[in-house]
Amino acid sequence: MPHVVTGRRAAAAVVTAALLVPLAACGSGDKDGDKKAKGGAATDLTVLAAASLTDVFKTAGAAYEKEHPGTKVHFSFAGSQDLAAQVNQGAPADALVTADTKTMDQLRSDTGKPSVIAKNRLVIATGEGNPKKIGSLKDLTGDKLKVVLAAPAVPVGRYSKQVLDKQHLAVKPVSEEPSVRAVLSKVELGEADAGIVYKTDAATAPGKVDAIDIPDAQNAVADYPAATLKTSKHTKEAAAFVAWLGTPEAQKILRKAGFQQP
Repeated sequence: MPHVVTGRRAAAAVVTAALLVPLAACGSGDKDGDKKAKGGAATDLTVLAAASLTDVFKTAGAAYEKEHPGTKVHFSFAGSQDLAAQVNQGAPADALVTADTKTMDQLRSDTGKPSVIAKNRLVIATGEGNPKKIGSLKDLTGDKLKVVLAAPAVPVGRYSKQVLDKQHLAVKPVSEEPSVRAVLSKVELGEADAGIVYKTDAATAPGKVDAIDIPDAQNAVADYPAATLKTSKHTKEAAAFVAWLGTPEAQKILRKAGFQQP
């Protein structure tokens, strides 16, 4: 990884920190709750996490805080490629969870040793009731069908291309989105007839989208590695959170949300 001048990293960190403020507010509690009866001020952990973990990590974060009253966990959710950019720019964060090993591997000089905490698979998301009667990947090639995919730089976009190429299918998306949640939103709003998303994301929109299964032989498996960041100011607490993600309690929360065992 190219060497970055300290001053530039510091400046980028300030900018990134400003961007993270509103996202942190969406985490597991407000700042007024940071004082704990035991030990005074709580430790604030910032975890950069793949967009597909948005719902399940809010639940997991609340569970972790209950079990570790001295720690508050705040999440910044985005496409894995955007998370990598934040790390490269010196974002003030403590841990990272991506939706693929490729992105994590590219950051090996910035992280501790990663461990896979969950797996996921792809589905075809359609409007509620599947009005276009889509039944397979082949149906996405229809000229009159509005299909939206994630951009190739996004893990789910890369997985989508992989499964389509494997079946020798040429799909022309009407747009390429920066995250799996952006793809899901397009389908939910009726701006697209179909899109390829993770199974767990489709499950977050019951009554808004239908999920069409992709056979295992045609599907791709997404790995979710988690690691501490070497720039963390709370290395012990960050390591404890990453380790907790592999515990039976955390795995139960992930399984309930539809993620597969690592």
